[in-house]
Amino acid sequence: MKVLFAALENAWGGFLGQIKEKLPDFQFEATGGFFVESLKVVDVLIPTMCPVTRDLLHTADQLRLIQQCGAGLEGVDLAAARDKQIWVANVPTDISGNADSVAELGIYFMIGLSRNVRGIVESFKEGRMGEPQGRALSGRTVGLVGLGGIGRALIKRLNPFGVCLIGVKQYAPQAAKEELGLEWAGGPEDLPELLGRSDYVVLGLPCTSDSMHLMNRETFAMMKPDAFLINLSRGGLVDRDALEHALATKRIAGAGLDVFWEEPPSLNDPIFEYNVLATPHIAGSTDRSMEGIVTAVADNILRVAKNEPPLYASMS
Repeated sequence: MKVLFAALENAWGGFLGQIKEKLPDFQFEATGGFFVESLKVVDVLIPTMCPVTRDLLHTADQLRLIQQCGAGLEGVDLAAARDKQIWVANVPTDISGNADSVAELGIYFMIGLSRNVRGIVESFKEGRMGEPQGRALSGRTVGLVGLGGIGRALIKRLNPFGVCLIGVKQYAPQAAKEELGLEWAGGPEDLPELLGRSDYVVLGLPCTSDSMHLMNRETFAMMKPDAFLINLSRGGLVDRDALEHALATKRIAGAGLDVFWEEPPSLNDPIFEYNVLATPHIAGSTDRSMEGIVTAVADNILRVAKNEPPLYASMS
């Protein structure tokens, strides 16, 4: 079976090499970037960040599985895959260690923004000691937009910091409130209340047609002026121009971004002149999560090779 990896050969910490070690009898090929020109004679596609459109799927003559190496399937035309009877599967964040790794980066952003990392660098450059003064996390309110794997991993890690945890969940928010020990929880319609109460707004939900540009001029205006936005999920959740406006007008105090409106973002983008901490979409990329993801992806490829349905399939 031929497996096509839509990325550079060494992307994501050598993911492809680790898969090859687990599946030595399979043929692997890397495209060299986030693109695929044709799916001819390909049995399994690992799309990474490459869009999988209906037109691309029309080039497939023996494709059996589209296996994402993370949770996000928003770039895959699921209806087109269903029409061609191609399995589509992902690796849920809570079974691979991915959610734990993402949560750790979220805390890095919270601490980095609170202690003013950018100001710390300037103090060192200018020889100033004892400044800037930072903010303590204790007593602050963290608003989690999305209470799935990432949200739950954050709750577990944030409790010892003495923060107040509130959240928004699409379904059964009150049940989640009781289960997770939150101070408050609401549904999507209650987002304005969460934004108005939170010192940190953390995005950990999928990007869908309903959540696209969830953070826009209107919703940024609902946040506290001294609050921070942290996006650990998908760049499409945030309207880039609205974020720049919020930062430029000090409508919010800063942002922590692991994902962007385009990837990679331009280093000349003026948005990075503001109080932004940024990482290159590496929240889930740790040794622990990589081991779990590699195992899950390899297992699914083997299942399909044996004519068994993959685990964590989005459709039948």
